[in-house]
Amino acid sequence: MKKNKNPTACVIIIGNEILSGRTLDTNKNYLCKELTSNGVDVIESRVIKDDVKKIISVINEVRKKYTYIFTTGGIGPTHDDVTSIAIAKAFKVNLVKNTKALKILKKFYSSNMLPLNEAREKMALIPKGAELLHNPITKAAGFRMMNVYVMAGIPEIMEAMFKNIIKKIKCGTPEVSRTILFNIPESNIADCLSKVQKKFIEVEIGSYPFMKKEKRGVNVVLRSKEKDKLKKAEIEIKKMIKEL
Repeated sequence: MKKNKNPTACVIIIGNEILSGRTLDTNKNYLCKELTSNGVDVIESRVIKDDVKKIISVINEVRKKYTYIFTTGGIGPTHDDVTSIAIAKAFKVNLVKNTKALKILKKFYSSNMLPLNEAREKMALIPKGAELLHNPITKAAGFRMMNVYVMAGIPEIMEAMFKNIIKKIKCGTPEVSRTILFNIPESNIADCLSKVQKKFIEVEIGSYPFMKKEKRGVNVVLRSKEKDKLKKAEIEIKKMIKEL
């Protein structure tokens, strides 16, 4: 493949409820699709527990490797929401009560005739120097520390936050993809795909077998930033398989 010039990303899902299987994660799928369609290449994704030491370790590892890091989960009002303190420790800064974040929360809860209790006020604790990320739904802000974007874990809130983020970050050239379905076993076409891949190094070719009503087939997925090369590779694959 050609040298990657697109920005790169790592998606980190934080939450014991995800690891236990109690909650089905949809955030990773959403972020990977949105980033890819905007020309940001997701190189890695992880799911980790609500543990300060683990979050620090992972953040300090990946933030040096990729253009952007996106995290979801662990910035709520409860005792096990530890992402904010972990990010502060990872960047060696204090966790402070952000006056702007606090003002936003006060206004939101006041307008809903709810008290700003200690638990809710906790959501205004932000690493010193962080930029707030707008939350249009519950108003509890996410934040950015350098290349690390920290968002809520609730999918609807995370998606609303991300829609603002994607408008501001530098993106690259989106990939074009094409899926071809063949009702034959994957092993029958493996050699053909290998030959086409060697010929079209600018195109990523993947094969994904399936079973449907006891019949085997395979979806061949082509991805590339170069539309013309992708089309030529598609034609070549269809021609070779037709001649089998």
